[in-house]
Amino acid sequence: MRAPFASVAALPLLALAACGEEPAPATEEYVAQDPLLARALNDPLLVDPDLSWRSEANAAIAWRDGHPLPLFTESAGAAERARDAARNELLDGGRIPPLPGVSIGEGSASLADLTTAGEIVTALGGPENCSARLEAGLGWSTRMPEIASVMPHGMVQQAAGVDAGNCGLRVVRYLTPASADDVLEYHFTKVDRERFRTDLFDTPERQVRGERRDQVIAVHVREGSGGMTAVDIVHWFK
Repeated sequence: MRAPFASVAALPLLALAACGEEPAPATEEYVAQDPLLARALNDPLLVDPDLSWRSEANAAIAWRDGHPLPLFTESAGAAERARDAARNELLDGGRIPPLPGVSIGEGSASLADLTTAGEIVTALGGPENCSARLEAGLGWSTRMPEIASVMPHGMVQQAAGVDAGNCGLRVVRYLTPASADDVLEYHFTKVDRERFRTDLFDTPERQVRGERRDQVIAVHVREGSGGMTAVDIVHWFK
């Protein structure tokens, strides 16, 4: 995996001061009133993927040709920051719809115990002729369609993809301090806005499944290690 997420905007707050007086510090109220400042301060931190491999004590590794980001644990306020950043992004596109009720029956099989991209694609009924051509690498997580983008403050652990011939396929696993409900809200909203036929399931694990004439997306959500939420995204073009 070659590249994680977006950058932090370092945005100094300048205050006009009267002659001979110290500048007054910006207040939280001022920041709250300025959506651009709020958005910048909620952007995820930039992590150097070429250095992250040096600390792999707790890394979750399945596809050895890429170096996953270190496994971070949930800290105080991290879940709220991730939720706020995700909702800020969604609100740029309009109202956030409420989650619908779960569909009758069970969804696709749990992906928790699967370790390769090919196994995951097969479990979801994806194109096996394309899964055999998957290439592993963190760089694929930055080449996701907008509908399948990683949630802000998400930390990619594994990724694979292929763009060749009739194959357009992505598999990404990431961790986030956000709650499962917030993750589902983020991904459901993305899918719903593109007018996919969408189903939500609670068993055998929580998931969103969206399908349209030309595309399929599946998002599986479960409890991860260290108090984090584990997420799998699989997207393919038909």
